[in-house]
Amino acid sequence: MIRNSALIRSRCAVRLSLLLLLAGLGLLTFCVRRIPPPVSGRGNALSGLASWYGEDFHGRRTSNREIYNMYDMTAAHKTLPFGTWVMVTNLNNGRTVAVRINDRGPFVGERIIDLSYAAAAMIDMVGPGVVPVKLDILKDLAAPGPLSNPRYCVQVGSFVSEDNARDLERRLRPKFQDVVVSPYASASRTYYRVRVKAKDRDASLRIAQVLSEDGYKVILIEE
Repeated sequence: MIRNSALIRSRCAVRLSLLLLLAGLGLLTFCVRRIPPPVSGRGNALSGLASWYGEDFHGRRTSNREIYNMYDMTAAHKTLPFGTWVMVTNLNNGRTVAVRINDRGPFVGERIIDLSYAAAAMIDMVGPGVVPVKLDILKDLAAPGPLSNPRYCVQVGSFVSEDNARDLERRLRPKFQDVVVSPYASASRTYYRVRVKAKDRDASLRIAQVLSEDGYKVILIEE
């Protein structure tokens, strides 16, 4: 029993080390169990400028009293209720990311949302700093119940253009046979998420490591 406990602790430590390594490289951004369904039947899209904030605020408290983690998929908005999920589309390249509002801001000019570093990296806006975006408001995330048979995958990209998603799918298929394009319909548009399926959590970590070494920024999904 002692030997088994030591083995379990060792395996957990290895997994944690890998997660921290990938996160530190800005390649693995976060783990999520569920993305909420879109709000239906009402106009809820907003357009404007997005910026991002990172290391200077890492570890500080946000407006809802959480500790800001630059590697989580979160964002600041002036008025949306805390806990609101928003799909953010970079209008310069069509890449998308889902974020949860947990802070207030930005209070600069005409900017409408301030993304975490990880969220900004997913839509390739870290370099530009400020980009035009479209926001699609999603339903609040309900408290998830226990998952008896969770499914695992690694998300490599999300797009408003199906052609872009299919192009990424073709580039990944030589290395990964179980690549899928998973549509996600919101109230105003459909997003196309490129994912590599995994049989379990350990397999998803191995896939994430390979993709990260190839230069992709990835998200581990458990749902």
